[in-house]
Formats: sequence, C-alpha cells, structure tokens
Amino acid sequence: MNKRLAFVFIIITLTIDAMGIGLIIPVMPELLREIGGGDLGNAAIWGGVLSTVFAAMQFLVGPTLGSMSDRYGRRPVLLISLVVIAVDFVVMGLAHSIWLLVITRIIGGIAAATQSTAAAFIADISTPENRSANFGILGATFGVGFVLGPLLGGLLGEFGFRVPFFAAAGLATFNLILGYFVLPETVTDKIRRPFDPARSNPLGALRQIRKITSLARFLVVFFLYEFAFYVYPAVWVYFSKTQFGWNSAMIGLSLASFGISIAVVQGLFIRHIIPKLGERKTIVFGLIFNISVFLVLGFITSAFWAFLLAPVSALGAIVIPAMRGIMANKAEDNQQGEVQGIVASTQSLAVIFAPLVLTYVFYASTRPESSFNLPGAPFLFSAAIVSLSLAIFVTRQKGSISERKPHNKPTKRITP
Repeated sequence: MNKRLAFVFIIITLTIDAMGIGLIIPVMPELLREIGGGDLGNAAIWGGVLSTVFAAMQFLVGPTLGSMSDRYGRRPVLLISLVVIAVDFVVMGLAHSIWLLVITRIIGGIAAATQSTAAAFIADISTPENRSANFGILGATFGVGFVLGPLLGGLLGEFGFRVPFFAAAGLATFNLILGYFVLPETVTDKIRRPFDPARSNPLGALRQIRKITSLARFLVVFFLYEFAFYVYPAVWVYFSKTQFGWNSAMIGLSLASFGISIAVVQGLFIRHIIPKLGERKTIVFGLIFNISVFLVLGFITSAFWAFLLAPVSALGAIVIPAMRGIMANKAEDNQQGEVQGIVASTQSLAVIFAPLVLTYVFYASTRPESSFNLPGAPFLFSAAIVSLSLAIFVTRQKGSISERKPHNKPTKRITP
C-alpha cells in the first residue's frame, strides 16, 4: 500500500510540474508587460526567452539529477526539488525585475529536471513486462496538467495576475508534505552507483549510454519523434487562427480535447495496446498513425473535421511509453537514473529547437510575398521527420532493439 501511495505521489508530482507551467501561461503576458513596460510583442519575445532558458536548463541538468538519484537515492532528489520549485514560484509572484524572472526560470528549469528521477523511480518499482504501460503515466500527467493548468490559471488570474504563481507554490508545498510521509527509497546498496561528474552531463552520459547496444541509435529515433510531435504546441494556435479563423475559445477547446485524449491514451489505452501488439509493433503503428494525421492536417480546410481530428491525433502519443519501456529494459538497475536523465535531456533538446524550426516553416509558408500559401506546411514537415524516424527504426541492425519476454519467476516488484 505504501508503494502504491508513493506511485500516486509520483503522478501528482509530474502533474504539478505540468500544471505549474500551465498555471502561469494565461497571466505571463500581463506580468511581463508590467515588469518590462513594453507592448504585447515585446512581452512575447521575453516569454520565448524564458521558455528557452527553462528547457535549456532541463537539457543540461537532467543527466546530473538522474545520476545523483542513482547515488543518493530518488527520495532526497525529488523532495529537495519540490522545495526549490515552491520557493521559485513565490519569487516569480513577487518579482519586479525581468532579470529576476530569468533567474527564476533558470532555477525552475533545474528543479523541474527531476522527470528523469521520477521515471527512474517508476522503473525501479516496475517489472520489465509493465514498464512501458507505467511510463504511459508520464504522458498522462502531461495531458492532465496541460488541461487543468491553463484553466485554473485563467480562473485564478481574475483575482490578480500574480495569484496563480502563489497557487502553484501551494500545490508544490502540498505535494512535498505528501511525499515526505509516503515516498520510500528504492535505491538500495545493491544497485547504488558512485556519482561520477564526468558522466553526469549530457555528453558524458551519452558516451556511457553508447556502450549499451543500439541505445544511442534509438535515442535518435526518440529525438526525431519528439521534435515532430511538438508541432501541436508550437504551431496549432497560429495554424488554426490562419486556416479556420478560430477565436481563443475554440483554440482552447481543441487543445483541451487534445490534452484529455493524451491522458486517456497514455494512462489507459497503452495498458491494453502494448500487451497485445508488443512494444515494437506499438511503435511502428504509432509512427505510421502520426504520419497519416500530419499529412491530413497539412492539407485540411474544414474547421469541423479539424476540430474532430484534434483529440483523435493524440493516439499517436502511444509511441513514447513504448520507447521509454524498451530503453529502460535495456539498462541495468543501477543505470536507470542515468538512462532516464539522458532521455529527459533528449526530450528537452527537441523542445528547444522544434519551436524555432516549426514556427519558421509556418512563417515561410504563410507570408504575403510567398509564392504559395500553405498554413499546414509545418505538419507536412513533421510528417517527413516521422517518416525518417520510422525508416531508422525498422532498418535497425538485427537484435539491436528487443523486447523483454515475460518472466515465469515471481518478482518482488509491484504493478501500480
């Protein structure tokens, strides 16, 4: 029961991470305009800077926190990060300097890089057979936070645009108290690994992971897929306004349906799909499904069908849990934090570059002086990227990516 409560704590932690970002999205423009004194365009530029800084710190620090959790344990890393996150949100709510906001996003990015530690905890308490299904929880929490965060942030913003920051700090504090009482330590002396600074950074961790058969190649597939799938948060707002003339309410509804569907797919459907198809076939199906959806969105002109397609497109998110499951099963027990750290950094790297590239593709394909007008061009570009990742995956070397066969021996690990 205690381990199940701990699993609930991990779910809440990851949801709060997603909600914490979403809570402040509706009020960030007003805060930035008050602090910076500029117009909305200037606020958007600073908002992009803050987002990039946050993602960059997650990329740089993810392997470090993952390796630290392999040495010092998952519990202290997760609990200390919650303390830092709570204080960080309070400082953001009180900030009256743009550079103080930049510092808070640097610190917040470091503290929020614990997704790798949370993923390592899930790997610790899971069996090889159910790891992929349990990793679906990571994506499900994003979907829930993606919906609830902006919704609550918008409602709380009515009482003052600094209120959501304090609400986010309160959520982190609540979860810190819960974790203090229910979170066990899963790193034992048997699997504890010495902390090595040389391998606790993205490059050092990647050099170590290259020693695991085909994992570096698999990370390339993972990066390409994450890059392409980020077309939804990066471009959807601009695409739907240009192509269909949607207002903010319609855009919000379509994104909410997308977020809810991701939570359902990765939290529920994945537990039925992977046992039937296996991880490899699940990945192939998901990649082909994404290519198909991206091609449709590239040329769609009907607002009605686009709105219906938004939640359906979330089915493509089944790829990520299956990928994480294979990578976790390839690593040793004392490498879970390190492996999940480099996975988190790979994901952050995609988040850093994808918005820059995909929004430029949208700009180039919709500017007035362009020889053609195609708002869906970013989706076609993403379809090409996913096609490349599919080609790399299916043409892998023999035996490079394998699925664990079910064990007949009983295991002491639990199935949350």
